[in-house]
Amino acid sequence: MNEEILTPVLDWLDIAGVAIFALTGALVAAKERQTFVTLVFFSLITGVGGGTIRDLLIGAPVFWIADPWVAATCLGIALFAWFTPTRWWEGRFLSIADGLGLAAYAVLGTAKSLQYGVPPVPAVLMGVITGCVGGIIRDVIAGRPSILMRPELYVTAAALSASLTVLGALAGIESWYVWIGATIAGFGLRLAAIRFNLALPSYTERGAAKD
Repeated sequence: MNEEILTPVLDWLDIAGVAIFALTGALVAAKERQTFVTLVFFSLITGVGGGTIRDLLIGAPVFWIADPWVAATCLGIALFAWFTPTRWWEGRFLSIADGLGLAAYAVLGTAKSLQYGVPPVPAVLMGVITGCVGGIIRDVIAGRPSILMRPELYVTAAALSASLTVLGALAGIESWYVWIGATIAGFGLRLAAIRFNLALPSYTERGAAKD
């Protein structure tokens, strides 16, 4: 797939990723019984946070400033959340939606970074940043425990999707197959982590005195 086709595809995927993350942000504000203005703010900051930092780091135009549809999408998502009862979103919906956005956005961030000439390893890191930072900002502002501090795998799922995107690009595999496969892999790992509480080993003091 040539660059002329890739660019608009990535733009549309950017908006799709924004919509998923914006929904998680708006729903957090809704569950806290906040005003509509707060819902819009959470929707925007969650939707564009990771992509904004990515674009600043790789020297790309900040996507939501250059594309008027992004902010409009966040506003529309906030409206949607405002007019729907919170009972619709009970259970693990937020975690599952966030996991889908995490994987898809990690793939998008990596693919866009590669397109801008970023080397493979930094491109993986850009994918992780794209997928994770919006949710981190959302949780910090809401006063919730950060996603980084949760026991089950989160950043690892983003890293998996980002790494598979780079490996697929290096192998010359058709971009669509790589993106779909990498998204499914990261999302699947995140779902497994939620369902089975999968986690990496935590740090322990090696030199601590024993009783």
